[in-house]
Amino acid sequence: MSELLEGFSRTRIKTNGAEIVLSYGGKGPPLLLMHGNPFTHVCWHKVAPRLAEEFTVVLPDLRGYGDSSKPDGGSDHSAYSFRAMAQDQIEVMRHLGFEQFQAGGHDRGARVLHRLCLDHPDAITKAAFIDMLPQHYLLNNVTKNWGIFSWHWFFMVQPTPTPETMISADPEFFIRRKLSKTDQGTNFFDPRALAEYIRCIKDPKTVYGMCEDYRATFGVDLDMDTADFKAGRKVACPSMILWGEKGGVGRNHDAAAIWSQYATRIERTATVPSGHYLQEECPDETCRELRLFFATA
Repeated sequence: MSELLEGFSRTRIKTNGAEIVLSYGGKGPPLLLMHGNPFTHVCWHKVAPRLAEEFTVVLPDLRGYGDSSKPDGGSDHSAYSFRAMAQDQIEVMRHLGFEQFQAGGHDRGARVLHRLCLDHPDAITKAAFIDMLPQHYLLNNVTKNWGIFSWHWFFMVQPTPTPETMISADPEFFIRRKLSKTDQGTNFFDPRALAEYIRCIKDPKTVYGMCEDYRATFGVDLDMDTADFKAGRKVACPSMILWGEKGGVGRNHDAAAIWSQYATRIERTATVPSGHYLQEECPDETCRELRLFFATA
């Protein structure tokens, strides 16, 4: 996918628990951007080259996704906890020479970022949470509308091999169906990027990794989040909450109010006129918001 991330270098970095494939490029202060489900780091291809004019942009495939490794999840699925994924990113950034950095995450990547901020508060100098609400809130406030809209959470959390077998029976249908959250379907995705996501989900190991991600969310992740919430531990660095006004977050929740329970320094809240996939549906507006937030001293 070098044609989608022209000027970026691609490498593989071994962490304590995985091997992380990533692309990086640009100049300036470090900026880590993490993708969501069911994507790879390619999902940033419409904004990363522009951000690379001002930042050194690092784009990893989370463990279990893309071309990163897919370790065994373990009996409690903890190898796919957001704590494990966050530790991967700390080790990746240190390998590249960065002890402190700004970070943004979309969807699952924003959940990794949330855990990064809690576990490694000295490393994250600014955090942008993109179209995500904390799973501690969501799983303690399940509604009919959210359950219907986010049906895949309850499907993918089922014990292996049920969801893996069903997804892998027709992985292209599954991913196209999952991505078609609005009347636009998948029309706004670059065909080359969409082909990359389809390539990856055709690997049964990727499907397993994705499902383990969700299984961990309902178990070890929720346990960690509950303990943090009871202890009053919140995101302490300057933060931005960014969401698509036409997506599930924008239509069904008061994102700013919810996040105020989990972060103490929300410096910016903003929306773009998109559904869930901001950086691919509205890249100009998304890039502008990220640039404004991260460039402000």
